[in-house]
Amino acid sequence: MARIAGVDIPRNKQIWVSLQYIYGIGSASSQKILAQTGIDPVTKSDDLSEEEVNRLREVIDHEYMVEGDLRKEVNFNIKRLIDIGSYRGMRHRYNLPVRGQRTRTNGRSQRGPRKTVAGRGQRRGMTKK
Repeated sequence: MARIAGVDIPRNKQIWVSLQYIYGIGSASSQKILAQTGIDPVTKSDDLSEEEVNRLREVIDHEYMVEGDLRKEVNFNIKRLIDIGSYRGMRHRYNLPVRGQRTRTNGRSQRGPRKTVAGRGQRRGMTKK
């Protein structure tokens, strides 16, 4: 099992899929990395030679921000938005959707389970105003 950027990549998958197990590398990035290193994308991970794995490590370490550094950067950006008090920062602070989604009827996964509020709903025998 090859270890690249601190992640054990699976050995029985094609290398372009295996690289996606590294945080910060998607399908497009993995294809670019493989084109740069000259490795066939459909090669299985355990069929790679040690020299090919080293080439992959070199490219990923020098040209891509992945794993811990990328996570730190994302968290720092969110913290900065919260600190300056921007609209997006407030949405992050209150655990609400940030990208303009409606919250009147949807957004349960972001807002969590329903909280019951006293005085809501229609009472028996009462007519609407």
